[in-house]
Amino acid sequence: MESGASIAMPYVAGRAAELAAVVPHARAPARSPWLCGAVWDGFWMQSALWLAPLALWLAYGYSDAAKSPLDVLYFGLTALFWIGHRLSSTYLAYCTEAYRPLLRTQPVRFVVLPLLIAAACFAVFVPADDALPWPRQERLIWAAIVDYTFVTYHFAAQHFGALSLYRSRAGRGACRWTRRMDRVFALLIGGFLVLVADALAGAVAYQNEWIDRGYFPDFIASSQDDIRLAATLLLLGITAAMLLVEACVARFSLPRVLYFVGLATMVCIALRPRSLFLFLVIWTSQHWILAVGLTSQTASREPAPARGLLRGALHAMNARPWALVLFLAAISMLLLPFFEVEAVGQGDAYYGERLFGAFATALRTSSWVPVLVALGFATGFVHYLLDRSVYRFSNADVRAAASGLTR
Repeated sequence: MESGASIAMPYVAGRAAELAAVVPHARAPARSPWLCGAVWDGFWMQSALWLAPLALWLAYGYSDAAKSPLDVLYFGLTALFWIGHRLSSTYLAYCTEAYRPLLRTQPVRFVVLPLLIAAACFAVFVPADDALPWPRQERLIWAAIVDYTFVTYHFAAQHFGALSLYRSRAGRGACRWTRRMDRVFALLIGGFLVLVADALAGAVAYQNEWIDRGYFPDFIASSQDDIRLAATLLLLGITAAMLLVEACVARFSLPRVLYFVGLATMVCIALRPRSLFLFLVIWTSQHWILAVGLTSQTASREPAPARGLLRGALHAMNARPWALVLFLAAISMLLLPFFEVEAVGQGDAYYGERLFGAFATALRTSSWVPVLVALGFATGFVHYLLDRSVYRFSNADVRAAASGLTR
């Protein structure tokens, strides 16, 4: 069987020659390849490059990474960024002057669909067991499986979006071949191979249910080493191919190279045996940090509102990225115990208890649990939709709204 490298390299080498010839004619005016400078990008956009070695160092020497100092890091990152990232696209859509016109010109995307999604989640989870044909536990299982599918694609789509921003900064936004290869890389490496790693680690949502219903092939359990090896070879081959392409184009982009390396590093850790918690920390934290960083810059160049004290206060915060980051971090910490009711499974750590003690514990046993579960799923699904809407740069109105990123 041929390896991923031997399959990909001849094709990509040919495309690299084409790109080298095409790109100079589509070159944009020279500008920095970084979104907001090397230091800012290094922390927010390229966080995988410092998260991975930090996490490996903190977990070194421990047989269970969840009981190492890495758990303290994950607690801090979860408290600061998890809920803030989930609400970030909602904030952009409804709390910025930049996106206010889109609520009128694109009401289906920004108003109607989010309301329908939220209403559907509450209609599924709030009714009692005997109110619908399926008990709540069955509804929860299938909703979690659907959510896992969406979140896997959502993470891959974010990687494609980051590469697209850097592709545009390099003056190659109009290059269809580069865009196509970025999409394949993001979906294959950041989507499919992560799904493979999760399946091997038993981390797919309600994986036992999938197995019991015959949705998982038997060979996954019996051929784990072979699958890991094949997936790792594919990862290395595709990554090498992308780096080769980047080295051959007229306008070399260091940020793109670093992002390829960071994404490949995270997935390589995922494919190692017994590294589930280590990968979870790096993978989710990188996603949250990037989302909050982008949000802080997206509407930073929005116009001032004509009237309204609240709108004026929000604009003052939107114009100061650091202020918006602090606001999202504060919201994230305050809402942590409410959202953990839906997101944290039995046996996992409840970080909300470390901040709010008995209050967080009481929430999990209160009569509000169905409402909080519905709230968790609703905000998650709305987040997937609105992320696609607020960063849909193929639309001219969205590009104008997100001028803090597209300038």
